[in-house]
Amino acid sequence: MDNYRDDIKDHISRARDLRALLTEYQRAYYVTGRPIVSDLEYDRLFDELSHLEAEHPELRTPDSPTQRVGSDLSSDFPEVEHTIPVLSLDKAYSDEEILAWIGKTTRNTGENLSFVLEEKLDGFSIVLYYERGLLSRAVTRGNGFVGNDVTANVKTIKAVPLRLTEPVDIAVRGEVFLRKSEFERINATLVEPYANPRNLAAGTIRRNKSSETAQVPLSIYVYEGFWSEDVPYTDHIQILGRLRDLGFPVDPNLSYFCRTADEAAARLGKAGLPGKAGSFEDIPQAISDRTGTRSALPYEIDGLVVKVNELSTREELGYTGHHPRWAIAYKFEAPQAETQVLDIDVQVGRTGRITPMARVRETQLSGSTIRNITLHNQDYVNELELAIGDTVAISKRGDVIPAVETVIEKNSSGNTTWQMPESCPVCRTTLVKRGAHHFCPNYDCPAQVKGRVAFFCAKGQMDIEGLGPKTVEILYDNGFVKSVRDLYTFDYNLLAGLKGFGSESRKIDGIKMAIEQSRRTPFRNVLVSLGIPEFGRKAVDLVCDAGYDSMDKLLAVADADDIESLSSINGIGPVTAQLIVDGLKSEETRRLIDDLRKAGLQMQDKKQEGPVYEQIFEGQSWCVTGTFVNFNPRSKAMDEIKRRGGVEVSGVSKKTSCLLAGSGAGSKLDKARAFGVRIVDEDEFMRMLASSMPVGENVEASSVKEEGPEQPELF
Repeated sequence: MDNYRDDIKDHISRARDLRALLTEYQRAYYVTGRPIVSDLEYDRLFDELSHLEAEHPELRTPDSPTQRVGSDLSSDFPEVEHTIPVLSLDKAYSDEEILAWIGKTTRNTGENLSFVLEEKLDGFSIVLYYERGLLSRAVTRGNGFVGNDVTANVKTIKAVPLRLTEPVDIAVRGEVFLRKSEFERINATLVEPYANPRNLAAGTIRRNKSSETAQVPLSIYVYEGFWSEDVPYTDHIQILGRLRDLGFPVDPNLSYFCRTADEAAARLGKAGLPGKAGSFEDIPQAISDRTGTRSALPYEIDGLVVKVNELSTREELGYTGHHPRWAIAYKFEAPQAETQVLDIDVQVGRTGRITPMARVRETQLSGSTIRNITLHNQDYVNELELAIGDTVAISKRGDVIPAVETVIEKNSSGNTTWQMPESCPVCRTTLVKRGAHHFCPNYDCPAQVKGRVAFFCAKGQMDIEGLGPKTVEILYDNGFVKSVRDLYTFDYNLLAGLKGFGSESRKIDGIKMAIEQSRRTPFRNVLVSLGIPEFGRKAVDLVCDAGYDSMDKLLAVADADDIESLSSINGIGPVTAQLIVDGLKSEETRRLIDDLRKAGLQMQDKKQEGPVYEQIFEGQSWCVTGTFVNFNPRSKAMDEIKRRGGVEVSGVSKKTSCLLAGSGAGSKLDKARAFGVRIVDEDEFMRMLASSMPVGENVEASSVKEEGPEQPELF
């Protein structure tokens, strides 16, 4: 028996040593790029660990390198909500556009900024979530809000650390890719080859069996990290250095630009990152060099990404519903084709914006048939000196959007540069120019009304089935629906006999049922359906989650012109806050809100089921900082504030009502003192909560304080 126990101890010790060695060797190979053992030696140790774990399954751990071989069990890829921003990027196609963006960003912030230039890998976007340093889940980008859980497949990628060097809670964005040489090797064996490495990488990540994914040598570079708690980092290169220290591979080919090259080199070295340093004047050459050496890289890139380095400025700039304002992608020149402009007409959007459209001779480009191309605005047309009949070079920018790049040959008909009409083609109202775009100022313009009603009914807004754009056009043209309000007062039985409806009542009954169901559509959808610029799904979620969870609260913010409170919400910058307030203050939006209220639509975000608390913090904005005894993570304290009517702000300003300060509170505490903001410590906060607990409960018995060890909660 003693010999047996000694053997077990030896096995445990040897398995531990093997895991540590193999993890160290993987880190040296994938993260630092400096292998310290031969492939033969690595394989020998790996086989020894596999054999040991096969004989003693109890020795196998979740972070063991042997877990990368995958399973033959089928996966159905469940959906998972993201807890971090997973947005796209705004795009530029020349170094002039990049420099203009840098100049504009610097002027708008008034800060001394620096910028990071990274490769835009042509791969598959992934988000890795770690709890206490262990990989808990890997989620595809999906629609930016919800993705598929592909954890089992991602665990087979050797460059993805299963356990970090420290037990931190963190979410990391990265790009999974396949090296060109591996793509060519694998593609040569396939009956139906893939078009490019990206498609093969994406298909591999979505295999039903992770054992099949393990057969493809995928790689990854990570480029953004999000901690569950405040971290003592002030800029992006510090975060990249930190990610590298934790065991993640980062792109070694980044560049960093400050006012001087010496300053950039010093800061890059301090962050412990490889890369090139330069001044702002070096940016065009850096873009040119990267473009020229693109084909020599061992992997595919389809562009470059320029990011603001300073995290405080990123927070100030915030996000649109589509992309962060603190980053932009430089896209390499797309494949081009030649065609002829047959005609140019204009479209009227729901906001009144007038967009010229080129109707071109049917042309094949990158697998698509191109017939129509957006010309954006008059300035764009003038820059091209474009006329009807011209022969033009076209591309698909971002491999998606057709664009006219240049005029190859002028027309022989004598047509001069096309000019925007003076009046709206639909209602004949004289157009007005705001910035670079022309608008029809007539709010009742039929094209705008149809657009607004169709937008309101569409999927993602009120999702009223049966009321698509064509049906909305029929309703409008027949005089039945002239505004969103009419959707809830019209007698849909009058549609019987009209073209598209016939005498059958099934479609009509379906629309009537969908209208009734829309009265129960969640408040957040109602907000999105208002069509306020920049107030899309992402911004609505941020605002509601911060405590502005009713129409009345939002209207009060608008009436007070309280830009500061909205812009203090993490992810809502000053520009977005101003647009939201302006939109809520407009007479048209106020009339629409009144109409929707009368129609019985939801005007408040539904609270989660549970006890009802006295709203002692109603009308107050709270910021939370530091660490606490009873609230770990500290987001639990903010949950208690929201339950009692308070709203969350990420920073301290003169308008902040209270700062809940725990131990280790730093700059936010100093700001609160400077601004005269009320500072509440944990003991006082606990007394406040106790005074507003539901009947029959007390603070010790509630979920505010839990006995025993705290379980990890990520974000």
